[in-house]
Amino acid sequence: MLVIAFVFAVAVGATFFALHGRKQTASDHVTVYYTEFDGRTLGSYAVTLGAAHDPASVAFYAAVQTLAGPPANVRAVRFPPGTFAHRVTIDGSTAIVDLSGAIKQGAGGSFAELAEFKSLVWTLTALPGIASVRVKVDGAPLVTLPGGHLELDEPLTRANW
Repeated sequence: MLVIAFVFAVAVGATFFALHGRKQTASDHVTVYYTEFDGRTLGSYAVTLGAAHDPASVAFYAAVQTLAGPPANVRAVRFPPGTFAHRVTIDGSTAIVDLSGAIKQGAGGSFAELAEFKSLVWTLTALPGIASVRVKVDGAPLVTLPGGHLELDEPLTRANW
């Protein structure tokens, strides 16, 4: 009888902890990178994950946060207004990010394009299992962005910067 009471107490305690007492761990956060105005320096901040922790959901959330940019008071190169991620899928160690067509409206030339994608690549490759990022725009692969400053025909890695 004592064993049954002990097992019951452990089960109740474990259930309570799972439902109410879960402490956040490092895996409950994602580091989001941004590129400062000098085009070289990376800054970062952490965002808290929601309930979904599967790799594709985490990668999508990280991409969304990168595209949104750091807090407004942070001086950083930002993606063109209206740029959003349609979806992010994972193929092996490559995250495939499908961006909206607004990315084509960037007015910052090569400097801005490189800085924007540097932050996206660094954010996504900081996630476990992701080593490179392939970019699509409105579902279609592009050789370069309209400005022609950044080649997109191959996956991007941290080595590109």
